[in-house]
Amino acid sequence: MSHPQSYEILLVPGFAEDTTDAPGPGGVIRSAVVSATGETGASGYPRYSGEGIVADIDPATRSVEALLVDGAELSYGLSARVRERDTGTGADS
Repeated sequence: MSHPQSYEILLVPGFAEDTTDAPGPGGVIRSAVVSATGETGASGYPRYSGEGIVADIDPATRSVEALLVDGAELSYGLSARVRERDTGTGADS
């Protein structure tokens, strides 16, 4: 199975039931582009890393199964959302 080579992780305040919805204006606290490392994380899902964030992402559901931000677990009150990156054109939408 082929997995996306990169995602954008968006850290937003509050709990998000559906992590695929776009955050509201001004809602993103931090974003980072993570790229596939070729490894499988402890969660059993492909591992992605970049810009201080390490995430295990289920490519079938685009769910973040494990996440470290600057080496620490995600702070309470924050949620992670995933956006697939368009790498075909060299530009993001």
